[in-house]
Amino acid sequence: MNECIVSDLSVCGGEPCVKGTRIPVKVVLGHLAAGESVPEIVRNLPPLTEDDVRACLEYASYLSTEWVA
Repeated sequence: MNECIVSDLSVCGGEPCVKGTRIPVKVVLGHLAAGESVPEIVRNLPPLTEDDVRACLEYASYLSTEWVA
């Protein structure tokens, strides 16, 4: 999996976040779902890079392939 996304119990209660930040993946995905472009997200969430935003999408894509029983 992409090393830009980490889960650490001491950061945001273990929610998957962008490495080196306290920005959860779900926040980035929410911005994308609201129609923001990648450059807008990077501008609005300064610690992030375009690669970080793509890593969040990659992570979401991976999770969508998981089977739920």
